[in-house]
Amino acid sequence: MDYYSSHISKLIEEFSKLPGIGAKSASRMAFHVINMPVEQAESLATAIVEAKKNVRYCKKCCTLTDGELCPICQSAKRNQKTIMVVEQTRDLAAYERTGKFDGVYHVLHGAISPMLGIGPNDIRLKELMERLRDDVDEVIIATNSSVEGEATAVYISKLIKPTGIKVSRIASGVPVGGDLEYIDEITLLRALEGRTEL
Repeated sequence: MDYYSSHISKLIEEFSKLPGIGAKSASRMAFHVINMPVEQAESLATAIVEAKKNVRYCKKCCTLTDGELCPICQSAKRNQKTIMVVEQTRDLAAYERTGKFDGVYHVLHGAISPMLGIGPNDIRLKELMERLRDDVDEVIIATNSSVEGEATAVYISKLIKPTGIKVSRIASGVPVGGDLEYIDEITLLRALEGRTEL
């Protein structure tokens, strides 16, 4: 039996499709939206639609951006010769919060996971290898400390080593199984400073 009108039920159903949102959270979010002033709800809806229409991959580092190049790739202040490889845009944001990394990034949008059917061709490795044709001194692999992240790091290091470019991995301090986006800036900074060559 439906407790709510079809509009409320539909809104709850749509919110429950979001990752990490269960039935109770979806219901709370739906009622929060319903109780918002109309202008605020329209602003939220517009922001979602505009982001979906305008956000794309940076042509250089593959992060999400609304321009052809992201602000980091456009910056003349960044060291273009040092590339940090991360799994997701959220990981890039976590390192940017430390304020200590002056290089550029490459976002893979995933990690190699044979169990999930994700192979090297399913993440942005080809784009990374194309970038290495430019003048690059070091690639820092900052994938998560999970089985998939470690497998991806080993795979990338084997691809890059023959090019003669220095390959390093972020140091421990990042807990095994921990996602970079949830780790504090000090831990991330220590991991970056204590990186080791692969």
